[in-house]
Amino acid sequence: MLNHWKNKKILILGFGKEGKNTFKFLRKLFPEKIIGIADEKKFPISDFQFSNVKLYWGKNYLKSLKNYDIIIKSPGIPFKNLPKDQIKKITSQTEIFFENCPGKIIGITGTKGKSTTASLIYKILKSRGVNAHLIGNIEKPALSYLLNAKSQDVFVYELSSHQLFNLKKSPQIAVLLNIYPEHLDYYRNFKEYINAKANITKYQTKNDYLIYNQDDKIVKEIAKKSIAQKIPISSKTAKREEIEKGIKGKINLLNMAAAMAVAKIFKISREKIKKVIFNFKPLPHRLEYVGKYHGIEFYNDSLATVPEATIFAIETLGERVETIFLGGYERNINYGNLAKKILKSKIKNLILFPTTGEKILKEIIKRNKNKKRFNYFFVDDMKEAVKLAYFYTKKGKICLLSCASASFTLFKDYKERGNLFKKYVKKFAKINATRF
Repeated sequence: MLNHWKNKKILILGFGKEGKNTFKFLRKLFPEKIIGIADEKKFPISDFQFSNVKLYWGKNYLKSLKNYDIIIKSPGIPFKNLPKDQIKKITSQTEIFFENCPGKIIGITGTKGKSTTASLIYKILKSRGVNAHLIGNIEKPALSYLLNAKSQDVFVYELSSHQLFNLKKSPQIAVLLNIYPEHLDYYRNFKEYINAKANITKYQTKNDYLIYNQDDKIVKEIAKKSIAQKIPISSKTAKREEIEKGIKGKINLLNMAAAMAVAKIFKISREKIKKVIFNFKPLPHRLEYVGKYHGIEFYNDSLATVPEATIFAIETLGERVETIFLGGYERNINYGNLAKKILKSKIKNLILFPTTGEKILKEIIKRNKNKKRFNYFFVDDMKEAVKLAYFYTKKGKICLLSCASASFTLFKDYKERGNLFKKYVKKFAKINATRF
């Protein structure tokens, strides 16, 4: 495997979780090779055997690229930041895996829903005895599996746009769920983001399968250009009565329809599929029910980093949503439709994080023709936000964390944001309600 790299100079670009995994993979293949590692951030090296390594830390880390024949880029580093004359040397974990995997790959992408869909597909395949593995953007780096991969293995690969960007091979089974404006700080424009997503089917053959959301106009346009065998799906494809009470939301109907379509390719019975769906536990931070405290129901939807996801959450939970947490990192996204949805809802309390909290509020005020009254609060920590939620949300109502924005302004990631929300909800639940 990769014998043609034996005499090549290799650089790992980006040393986060995937970069570290790439290093371990390369060290197994080439125990004595000198490997370069470059990252703007300096990482502790105590957990690694760093013999035969050249390190490039700090703001000038990209200058190292010109010294190498092969550059394995981590997803977090945008192509737009890289020297154009070095692009042709760049590959990725995803590309290495796709080029060398002896088994079958089921690739799943979409702005929202891909983790749940990938997890559902994985569990359905496992229930049928398929030798399936859940990998990729769901935080299981692909190269951990490649050296031991067999032809009978099936890899359920959750693919982000960053992993798909510049990819020159597509999976045998592709699932394309939806495309909304996202990561506009990473890409030059929305079109570039769309093109990255389109790579999931761009290199498929007529013997491959494309499962796509026929209700999404952008997805539908991508599907038109595909030569794969096309299987259209819709949120209407899956019947609502097949969702177990804990799996909420219109978007989960689409996720189920996608999982069912994959299961059909593998000739898995509908009864087997339904059994897995009934027992499926929703993933954290996706309309996660935190609990009922002081008569208020709390939901953690921290992964809602785009307006469409927050709109789905409001539609799913209905008119009892009285308090909502909004705002976060600026990615130049339009919040007009979300403002309209909030104005039509029964929401009365807006708890707003910087920086897009102010932007969302302005959109609401601009469209508030009927002078609907709101309580709104600008906060810069989760503790204060949850305290306000307890004070202003009435018994029998819902408090929803669904920020319609990425978390990075105040939090490390969506997990930290969601976990802090859950922490303070449960902490304040122990305090006598009269103290709020």
